[in-house]
Formats: sequence, structure tokens, C-alpha cells
Amino acid sequence: MSASLRTARGGYGSPGRLTRQSISRERRDTLRAAAIQLTATPDTAANLALADSLVRRAAADGARLVLLPEKWSVLGPGEALRAGAQTLDGEAIGWARGVARELGIDLVAGSISERVAGEEKLRNTSVHVGPDGEVRATYRKIHLFDVEVGGTVYRESEHEDPGDTPVLTTLADGTPVGMSVCYDVRFPELYRALTIAGARILLVPAAFTVPTTHDHWTTLLRARAIENQCFVVAANQIGEHAPGLRSGGRSMIVDPWGLVLSQAPDVQTVITADLDMARLEDIRRRLPALTGRRPDAYATEVSR
Repeated sequence: MSASLRTARGGYGSPGRLTRQSISRERRDTLRAAAIQLTATPDTAANLALADSLVRRAAADGARLVLLPEKWSVLGPGEALRAGAQTLDGEAIGWARGVARELGIDLVAGSISERVAGEEKLRNTSVHVGPDGEVRATYRKIHLFDVEVGGTVYRESEHEDPGDTPVLTTLADGTPVGMSVCYDVRFPELYRALTIAGARILLVPAAFTVPTTHDHWTTLLRARAIENQCFVVAANQIGEHAPGLRSGGRSMIVDPWGLVLSQAPDVQTVITADLDMARLEDIRRRLPALTGRRPDAYATEVSR
């Protein structure tokens, strides 16, 4: 694990007097998670209203961890992202903090286009807010989407700078969670570093293109779950955001064996699944691929 891996840990308020009942409650093995699938546009006010409705729906269904997709607050061409970009003390994260506190949930606000003081370019930033409304962790997307897909050229680096630090955060119940954004999912070394640091859940907020959603999305998510023996919660955008800019949906929640627990239809919606941490530990015990790693061998020169 790289020494640069940043962790965000700590409790929520005073632990108070421990009783058998409170200890049992803290050790609950099942966590209900939700992934929100929506169609963001350059209209930030409409996006926020839609996100508010869907997050409340997820919480009403019992979700204690709720994930929004990438760029849920504004999505469009570069000029739209710049126009809708906000600082971390802006309206988008202010809303996230308020609704997380009101509903008593861990809310990971997918990612927003972040305006950083003194920086010319934007950042693609994911923010974890705890049930107390406090920001628990901030992750800036490391891998930028500079590619050609289906005849369309995407250059995130034209208007965004990358982050350089993996981030592990911790939910209110103590579950360690690895943060990432969209294109990161193609780089397995990031998720392995998060897993070695202790992650039990890997989060993938995304705005995957239609072709890559159809051909790669499910395979990549299941691979990250299987190789790291983690739950993967992936919230994708769906539909047309601006002329020529579409996302493919299929938000899903995958278990550590690679089984898809829940998958969204091609509409704006919420999906939920119960994440059984006892099952995760059982899979790791029965198929100890993580403890069977040989990093000493990998560090040697490759024989040719």
C-alpha cells in the first residue's frame, strides 16, 4: 500500500456507555446500500431537486449508504461544467450535508465539478458526508477520461486537473469504504490499494458512455468485486445530458463473489441491496486470494 493513501476515520460524537444492546447494534452484519441513477444536465437547480427526491426515496427504503453518480450536480460540455462548478462550501455540498443530517445517512455525493481557489482548471470531486452532516472525506478523480469512443473524442484534461491520492473513508457503522470515480474503474491497482488499506465496499459513481456501458461496465465492476472480494456499489448516469452526450445507465450493486445483487433498468431510479458483511468475510476465508498475494515476487524484475 502506498504511504500516500489517505484515510478519513473517526466516530460520530461521544460513544457513551456501552451495553450489550449497543454493542450488538454496532456489530450488525448487514448494511442496506443504494445507488441513484439519474440524468443530469447543465441545469444545476433541476439536478439538485431531482437528486433530493431520489435520495429521500432511497432513505425511505431503508438505505443507510446512498451513492449519487458522477457529476450529478451538472453535466454537459466543458463550458457547462465550468458554469455550474462550485466550491465545496457551495450549494451542492451544502444540500448534501443538510439532507444527510436530516435523514441520518451516509451520503456519498457522487462527484461534482469543483472550483478550487487559485486553480485554473476544475476538479472532479467526490464527497462523503456522514449522518451528522459533516464532510468525512473528499476524493479527487485520479484518472482523467482522455479517449476516443464510438467516434467521439473526450478530453477531460482540457478543463480538469487530476487528483493524486487514493482515499479510504469510514461509514458511521465503522465499515471501511474505498472511493473512486468512473474511469478509475479501469485501473485495478487503485482498488487493490484501497482493499489492502481495509476497504470492504468500493464505490464507483460514474457517467459511463453508452458504448462502454454496453460492452465493458458490468465486466469491469464484477472484476473489481471478485479480485478484491469487496462489495461494489456503482451509480451511473442515464440518458442524454446535452446533444451528443449520453450515458448508459445499468447502475448496479455487486457482491464479493461477483454476483449482481441489483441492477437498474434504463430509467431514472434508485436501486438497493443488503450488503452482508459476514458473507464477505466467509468468502475471504474460504478463497483466501488476498492473503495469498506475493508482493515480494511482483517487485522483482520480469524475466524475459
